[in-house]
Amino acid sequence: MVDEPAGSRLLEVARPPASREVSFLTVLHGWPADAERWLLSVFAHHGGHDFEAVLVDNSGDARLAGWLEGRAAQRLRRQRLDPPVGFAAAVNAGLEAAAGEAVILCDPGVEFSGDVAGPLLAALAQPDVKLAGAFGVRGQGSLKEFGEHPGPEVDAVEGYCMAFRRADALAAGGFDPWFRFYRIADIEFSFRMRAAGGRALVVPNLPVHKHAHRLWEAAEPAERDRLSKRNLYRFLDRWGKRADLLLRD
Repeated sequence: MVDEPAGSRLLEVARPPASREVSFLTVLHGWPADAERWLLSVFAHHGGHDFEAVLVDNSGDARLAGWLEGRAAQRLRRQRLDPPVGFAAAVNAGLEAAAGEAVILCDPGVEFSGDVAGPLLAALAQPDVKLAGAFGVRGQGSLKEFGEHPGPEVDAVEGYCMAFRRADALAAGGFDPWFRFYRIADIEFSFRMRAAGGRALVVPNLPVHKHAHRLWEAAEPAERDRLSKRNLYRFLDRWGKRADLLLRD
């Protein structure tokens, strides 16, 4: 079980009786137009899969709540966190509710122009692969700095679009709920998933397109630098002595 978001109340979280092949999961902090674009691209390109889309409303925004109330589909499930919690805790709430054997966690600022579930699920069919995604990073000689890397094998998969088996994520404890800001939470989660020996892969040529990253843009530069450093220190606190998890060319 992942840690429950302290002080929050989850609405519409009951899991359906039947499991799904895959859950597309995103956490919303506002910006309904981004959520609409993401959701339409999920439904437009994945009709050949047994999927669901799970939207976690972590915004406290009445406008977003109204937008969600106006969306209904057999494969669409909504959660509202009341009051909102930190980023990682919101992801964990979605993991708890997801019905998919696999989960594709996305930033709502991405858009699909084709099937991403097929290639990602094919990568996860390899037993030693714990994570697969569109974008990855490797350590720049240490655990203190990471840079984009084309893969195929990477130290961590970025949270823009990352796939994993739900059971593996729950066994690893989910995301660290200490990460209230999103930065580095995906790297820390990747290390949790890989710590027992699994691999993280970048799947090339996935039809994933990045739009504006709203949480980054909405934060004042000084504040996002402060929060990013705070998250880095948390990451190093846990993994600073695990340089063995860094890949070497």
